[in-house]
Amino acid sequence: MTTSTRGAAKVPAVLVLEDGRIFRGRAYGAVGETFGEAVFSTGMTGYQETLTDPSYHRQVVVMTAPHVGNTGVNDEDPESGRIWVAGYVVRDPARVSSNWRAQRSLDEELRHQGVVGIQGIDTRALTRHLRESGAMRVGIFSGSALPDEGTMLAEVRQQPEMKGADLSAEVATKETYVVPAIGEKKFTVAAVDLGIKGMTPHRMAERGIEVHVLPATATADDVYAVNPDGVFFSNGPGDPATADGPVAVMQAVLERRTPLFGICFGNQILGRALGFGTYKLKYGHRGINQPVQDRTTGKVEVTAHNHGFAVDAPLDKVSQTPYGRAEVSHVCLNDQVVEGLQLLDQPAFSVQYHPEAAAGPHDAAYLFDRFVSLMEAERA
Repeated sequence: MTTSTRGAAKVPAVLVLEDGRIFRGRAYGAVGETFGEAVFSTGMTGYQETLTDPSYHRQVVVMTAPHVGNTGVNDEDPESGRIWVAGYVVRDPARVSSNWRAQRSLDEELRHQGVVGIQGIDTRALTRHLRESGAMRVGIFSGSALPDEGTMLAEVRQQPEMKGADLSAEVATKETYVVPAIGEKKFTVAAVDLGIKGMTPHRMAERGIEVHVLPATATADDVYAVNPDGVFFSNGPGDPATADGPVAVMQAVLERRTPLFGICFGNQILGRALGFGTYKLKYGHRGINQPVQDRTTGKVEVTAHNHGFAVDAPLDKVSQTPYGRAEVSHVCLNDQVVEGLQLLDQPAFSVQYHPEAAAGPHDAAYLFDRFVSLMEAERA
C-alpha cells in the first residue's frame, strides 16, 4: 500500500475489480493505492468497530449504507489499536461529524492511519455485482497521475487471493496479556488470539473471568500454563484450512475435556478439529443484521457477522467424531450456512458470528453465560 495524507476530497480515484469492472469516484481518506479482497458490509452503524476489527485484515470493505461517518470517530469504540481494513468504499460520506462523543471525523482518521478509500461511487451497483460474481480481488487507485486501466487491472490480478491465506499471526498479539475480572474473580480463561476484538475479553471480564490472551502461535503447553477453567478461540482473518497449529491446540483441549468456546474463526477451527471440512462462501456474511436460529431453543437472533468461510457439517444428523457426538447448533436463515457447533458428550461449543457485538445487536450475549455455565458445571 502506498499513501499520502494530503486533502483528498476532489482527488480522482478509481476502483478496479479483478474481473475488469471499474468504478470511478473521488478519494476518501488517504491518497495512494491499496489492494485486497472486495467484500460488502450491510451494517448501517458501527463503522468504527468494523474498521478496527482484525478479521477485516487484507479486505476492502464496501459499505452498503449510503451515508457513512455522521457520528465521527472517538477513542472509546475501537476494537483494536488500529484500522485493519485494506481499503474503504462509501457512497456519500458525511461532510460534518455530529455526535457529542466525536473527537474527529472519519475522513481524518482514515487519512491519519493511511487507509486509502474511495467515495462517490454507486455502492449499490458494486454490491449487486459482488453478490452475483462473488468476492474478488480489488484495487483502489487515487492521485493526480493514475495508471491506465490495463496497468491497474494487471496489478490487481497479481495480488494474492484470500483462499489459502494464513493471516492470524499477522494480527494477533505477540505477547500474552491479561484482562482482569471485573469484580470478584470466578474463573480463569485462556483465550487464543486469532484476531480477537477488544470487546470479547471485556464481555468475559464482566462475568468474573480473568482472561489470559495468548498469541495465535500458542501451544497446548502455553494454554495450560495459565491453569485455565476454560479455553476460548477468537475470531480472525484468513482461510481456516491453513490454521493447522490452532487446530492441533484445540484437539489437545478436547482431549482434556476442558470447557471450550469458539467464535467465528474459532468455530471453523472447531469444525476442523472435529474432522469437518471448510469452504469459501461466494460473498460471505458481513454486517449486523444476519438472522440466525439457535436450534437448541428454536429462538431466532439478529446477529453480527464477518466471515467469508464456513464449516461443511451436516445439518440433518448428529455426527460421530473422535471427541464424541457433535451437531450443528445454529444455522443462518438466509442461506442455511452452519453458524454453530456443539459437542453432546463434553463441554465444547462454538458460533460463527460475534456475540460480543459492541455496536449491536446484543441478542447473542447469552452465549458468554452459556460458557460460564459449562465452567461452573465442570467445577461442580
